[in-house]
Formats: sequence, C-alpha cells, structure tokens
Amino acid sequence: MTSRYSKGKEGERVAAEYLSTCGLKIVEKNFRCPLGEIDLVARDGKTIVFVEVRSRQEGESCRPEESITLYKFRRLTRTALWYMKQKGQTRFPMRFDVVAVRWGGEKPDINWIVNAFEPR
Repeated sequence: MTSRYSKGKEGERVAAEYLSTCGLKIVEKNFRCPLGEIDLVARDGKTIVFVEVRSRQEGESCRPEESITLYKFRRLTRTALWYMKQKGQTRFPMRFDVVAVRWGGEKPDINWIVNAFEPR
C-alpha cells in the first residue's frame, strides 16, 4: 500500500507534468520559507502562478479541491507575497491556481482550477 505522503508527492509530480503540457513553466517545486510552503510556482507568460496541489483517493468523502481551508488560502497568500518580495518579482502579476488530483483507475483524474481564489 502506498503512503499518503508518497501519494501526495506523486500528485505534485503529475500536476507539474500536466501544467507543463498546458504551457506553464514550472520554476519551483516545494518552495519553503518561514511563512509556509507552496507546492508549485510556475510562469504563465508574465504571470507568476502559485499552485496548491491536492490529492485524494477516489471514494474519499470530499473532492480534493474542497479540502482547502480559509486558513490555507491565507497562508498561501502570505507565502506568495514573501516569495515575490524575496525574488524581486513584485512588478509581475500573480494568481493562485489549484490542481486537484483524484486517484482511481490507471490514470489520475486532474482538475485544474485557474485563478481559484483571490489573495486573502
């Protein structure tokens, strides 16, 4: 049986691959700072995209994208602002996407939600 941690890491790998095939350039994976972590940081043209990846097994009580709390949104926002300042990227627009990965059959079902939430 696969651990929840390894399934989450596999979800992040699948999400990065999916976003790359959709034209985004992945610039960071698992970015960490004192304020938190961001699963993926990507570029979509001039826009910096902060991506939260959520993975769930099929049959779990809620869809992956429903598991993100208001607390998580706020933490992502603070971490993203820290990233932008530290990397000297404050002149670029930013957005927050969610990639939900649901494991069931041979291939995962992927739901990419562009501009999933506004900074809070």
